[in-house]
Amino acid sequence: MSTDAPTIETDVLVVGAGPAGLTLAALLAAEGVDAITVTRYPGTAHSPRAHITNQRTMEVFRDLGIEDDVRAVATPNELMGNNVWATSFADKEIARLLTWGSGDERRTDYDLASPSAMCNIPQHILEPVLHRAAADRGADLRFSTELVAIGQDDDGVTATVRHRDTGAEQTIRAKYAVGADGGRSTVAEELGFEMDGEMGLGAAVNVWLEADLTAYTAHRPGTLYWMCQPGNDYWVGSGTWICVKPWTEWVMLFMYDPSQGEPDLSEEAVVARARTTIGDPDVPITIKNISKWQINHVVARSYQQGRVFLAGDAAHRHPPANGLGTNTSIQDSFNLGWKLAHVLQGKAGPELLDTYDTERRPVGKQVVDRAMQSVRDMLPISQALGFAPEQTAEDGWRALDELFAPGADGEERRRSLDAAVALQNYQFNCHGVELDQRYASAAVTDDGTPWPAPERDPELYHHPTTHPGARLPHAWLEHDGATVSTLDLVGHGRFTVLTGIGGEPWADAAAKAAADLGVAVDVRVLGHHCEHDDVLARWVTLREIDDTGALLVRPDHHIAWRAPRLADDPAADLTAALRTALRHA
Repeated sequence: MSTDAPTIETDVLVVGAGPAGLTLAALLAAEGVDAITVTRYPGTAHSPRAHITNQRTMEVFRDLGIEDDVRAVATPNELMGNNVWATSFADKEIARLLTWGSGDERRTDYDLASPSAMCNIPQHILEPVLHRAAADRGADLRFSTELVAIGQDDDGVTATVRHRDTGAEQTIRAKYAVGADGGRSTVAEELGFEMDGEMGLGAAVNVWLEADLTAYTAHRPGTLYWMCQPGNDYWVGSGTWICVKPWTEWVMLFMYDPSQGEPDLSEEAVVARARTTIGDPDVPITIKNISKWQINHVVARSYQQGRVFLAGDAAHRHPPANGLGTNTSIQDSFNLGWKLAHVLQGKAGPELLDTYDTERRPVGKQVVDRAMQSVRDMLPISQALGFAPEQTAEDGWRALDELFAPGADGEERRRSLDAAVALQNYQFNCHGVELDQRYASAAVTDDGTPWPAPERDPELYHHPTTHPGARLPHAWLEHDGATVSTLDLVGHGRFTVLTGIGGEPWADAAAKAAADLGVAVDVRVLGHHCEHDDVLARWVTLREIDDTGALLVRPDHHIAWRAPRLADDPAADLTAALRTALRHA
């Protein structure tokens, strides 16, 4: 159905209003960019879906000013930690792992790395917070508005959208467009974005339900409870329980083999599975929703085609292992948002937008590969338990009894189980993957030094550095009697120069560079008895430059350039670095 409605003109069309789209809408609105966000759905997410929210994503929310809003409706980190394996909630547990930085061995690592703590916030609770953030900043959000066609030319993007309530169609003309429309992206399909990887590597079911399991979980609070029952070990067990709301609302996830037929998803069947994995026949169960999904291992060959970009699941699709999906999606938008704003406002050259693909695609590939490997790494647990395909329940229970029997065989099997559980740290305490995203692009001025060699496993552990391309390290400082993070001094859509005692000439250099290039540059002085007082001497151990040196930090908290000490001509050096960071002609 077509109409004669006039074409709508805008600077950016965002397709999709999930975590990536809503975050981008909020970021663009905060910078005063004229943008329209459309989604075919009538509202925000109506089921839990993704839930783990890591420190880097919380830092994005902190930059947007909504960290407290998110935390107010999330399950806090202190209730996330226990990852439990058992044959049922009511039976004795088999193994346990402290996760998400909550254990004594990892808590300090996470506390030192960021001003923000991880939390557990299911998608249907998070998205309304993001929606309010975007709307409060003046974003133009259009629900029940479906993209039906999109194309581009040298000057812009032309899209046709259909209002699902009326059937009326409208043309939107934008300078740029972003496909944040999920794993079945219309933008990617219409414009022929190519994907690397494989689809349909596994099939799974989510059952969203209510069941009061306080008696079995409050003393060992956690996000994930893995029920592994003999005779039903397909891939990750007979039912993985994901906490939605402590301790009464859950998603029960189970996998199945499509070659053996489709599972019985009647309410009677899923209640029976839930009751079996709870192990207590007296717990009332209410089914809220049942949905199927598949495991994919896919990343876009390019995140950009001309004036159109992909973000979130439209660009990378992978299993939920490591909890990286929504986090990576939101961080895509944090990278792209400031670049679009600066280009549209004439503060940066259009070539800056090319660095989105250069910087984010390697992150997407790392995340996709890590998540898939974590799924594979679940198999050793089943093997250590003595479970095997086609095994009878009786043989499975016998194998489980032998696991805890005295003697050399039992002792060896218990060592295997301990090793299999320890391997899960690469899924549940993978701090380096969560936090250490490092960019190498034309918008980063490499200083010719090597990246510091990691002292510990770079996937498991965060390694702070100020090497150009790294995220700015976190350190607590004191300012006007209040405690602030180094990350609080940067971002908010602006470039920032950080220097120390004797580095004051960088302030004049920043003013000159800002005037020459027409972009705002803040200057912060950090150090003992400085404006931002390094009272704990933490920053001096992390900065990797002298007191008189400087860091140029981008709006997304990543370091664009650094000077180890005061330069002979700080204005010339800083102007050149800023010009590179902006891809300014």
